[in-house]
Amino acid sequence: MSDLRVLDADGIERAAWAWDRHEGRGLDEYHAAERAALAAIEAADLGSLWEDLRRTLFGLTESQGALVHWKAKHGDLGHKAERAAFGAALGLLARDGLPHPQFVALVRPMAEVLPWLLPETPPLPLR
Repeated sequence: MSDLRVLDADGIERAAWAWDRHEGRGLDEYHAAERAALAAIEAADLGSLWEDLRRTLFGLTESQGALVHWKAKHGDLGHKAERAAFGAALGLLARDGLPHPQFVALVRPMAEVLPWLLPETPPLPLR
């Protein structure tokens, strides 16, 4: 969460670019990972924690009290970056209950901005 607070406009743009690059070709794999993550969260009795986290993320990126850089990138670009951030949060919370490929499907777009999410996979060069 603290990493999202310090993302500047370039970081938000990169997250949106990464969303298009990794998820823009089709969302079937991502949606399957999303469903598996939600099931893992429920199985671990973390549903209320996920709801709190989801509300906090929304507050940082979309609400009236959103952070300045997120407000500046509101619109399609910001929404893509938000989807990347939500996927990463979902993946991190469900990580212990997910196969690694599903974890990767959720966090890969945000890992282009926050490489610590997938240290085994370096970020791609911007094109």
